[in-house]
Amino acid sequence: MVKTMGYTLNTFYKSKAWVNLICTIRLERVNSDGDVICEECGEPITRAYDCIGHHKIELTEINVNDAEISLNPDNIMLVHHKCHNRIHKKFYYGEDVRQVYLVYGSPLAGKTTWVNEVKTEGDLIIDMDSIWQALSGCERYTKPAVLNSCVFGVRDYLIECVKYRRGKWYNAYVIGGYPLISERERLCKELRAREIFIDTSKEECLRRLSECDDGRDIGRWTGFILDWWKRYAPRIG
Repeated sequence: MVKTMGYTLNTFYKSKAWVNLICTIRLERVNSDGDVICEECGEPITRAYDCIGHHKIELTEINVNDAEISLNPDNIMLVHHKCHNRIHKKFYYGEDVRQVYLVYGSPLAGKTTWVNEVKTEGDLIIDMDSIWQALSGCERYTKPAVLNSCVFGVRDYLIECVKYRRGKWYNAYVIGGYPLISERERLCKELRAREIFIDTSKEECLRRLSECDDGRDIGRWTGFILDWWKRYAPRIG
């Protein structure tokens, strides 16, 4: 057995060794048209954050430090996130294989849109905008302050369900801005979650806002976007 450093499943997917390996595999598997092709469905993977490295031999806390399994390119398929979910649902059952994803990025980056594209029936989605809308009965971006404690109470309960794996949901997606590394690392540790950064540029987010007709206050949301990018701290290394 070839040993790597002392990883857990949670720390392995954030490690420099894994991130560098996936970048190398993506470059090696680009076809003549410049596309990475999903090895499950055969369609191009058009967005970097939608490209998942799937281990053919499932990683466990026991074998994650065996580099011949965890860092072996021959054991890794590149697949769409949705295809990855389908693979796990088809071959594995039970609580141990449930995945939790912290989906973060700027306002109007497309976080909820992406989750809606990849979710499957039985997944748990924690999205503050949706919680506000469900509890208030108002338009999606109208948030009466008198409901603050109720809305955040529901959010906290759902986070606890994820943390303690309550219920029989399949995968869980926690959607939010989370510009600070410290906040993301805390949540990922508590929830045993993987980060997915929806890496839409500031300029594109502002462009999308300018074309919105969903009731958002353009001035306020411009401030939200600019403030997010001012506070955002990317992971280095």
